[in-house]
Amino acid sequence: MEKRALITGITGQDGSYLAELLLEKGYKVFGLRRRTSVPIMENIEHIKNEIEFIDGDLLDLTSLMQAVKIANPVEVYNLAAQSFVGTSWTQPGLTAQVTALGVTNMLEAVRLVKPEARFYQASSSEMFGKVMETPQKETTPFYPRSPYGVAKVYGHWITVNYRESYNMFACSGILFNHESPRRGVEFVTRKVTDAVARIKLGLQSELRMGNLDAKRDWGFAGDYVKAMWLMLQQDTPDDYVISTNETHTVEELVEIAFGHAGLNWKEYVVIDPKFVRPAEVDLLLGDCTKAKQQLGWELEVGFEQLIKMMVDSDLAKYNKQGIGK
Repeated sequence: MEKRALITGITGQDGSYLAELLLEKGYKVFGLRRRTSVPIMENIEHIKNEIEFIDGDLLDLTSLMQAVKIANPVEVYNLAAQSFVGTSWTQPGLTAQVTALGVTNMLEAVRLVKPEARFYQASSSEMFGKVMETPQKETTPFYPRSPYGVAKVYGHWITVNYRESYNMFACSGILFNHESPRRGVEFVTRKVTDAVARIKLGLQSELRMGNLDAKRDWGFAGDYVKAMWLMLQQDTPDDYVISTNETHTVEELVEIAFGHAGLNWKEYVVIDPKFVRPAEVDLLLGDCTKAKQQLGWELEVGFEQLIKMMVDSDLAKYNKQGIGK
């Protein structure tokens, strides 16, 4: 019998890697797509003909119920959100509506239409914020430091609440930073690797950055979506931290990226106060022991390999456009 999955946020980084994984496993994949005048399909251009798209919006319960009815999924992956931390300060209301209340709408649609479907919620390490312990694990108290982090805490707890209130198979993956060549350029890793490629090719002269001392636990998105799938294959629903168990500074990221292109980062990086967050998260470091032991999940791509992969991808992108040849 064909397995059917519904993915919200399918055109994003995680959605595209998850769609690839599910298609490889023989799933019929449905993607919820918010109606826009010009669809953004770059991340899934290579597989879009294998996906059935359904128009819908996390703020519209009726459209979500219709999407669940059409897809008739055995698994639902809720990845859609206003996912950029920086934007959450300038658009806190929208972030709350989409990243917090949107989860409730999606859970409610599943409960009303297909309550036996297994549900995955994309939680975030930003929920830990001003960390209460290091490393952070499933039992670490949350102390979010941004409107985004606060909204993700709501999404996380409403998922737990639906699991306990309605006996739904609902899981949350508390994913630490996960990156790839498909990451948007507004995120710091891709901002750096794209700038390195542009500087190498003479398209820009400097890179303006905020806090270089901030530490993050960065992994490869392609590895992390495997953990999402594994969570929904278990006998009982639970929540899991997904991380690398390593932490690196933004400065390390910058040094590796520039060095891979044969450049000295100190000649190009300028510290700009406008990129310093109102409330900074200084250190995030996950403990993924539970995921490794219970899910059998393993990392395949290391930090340095990831950053070099992203630099190579950005260089290739510009070369493909005829720049730098």
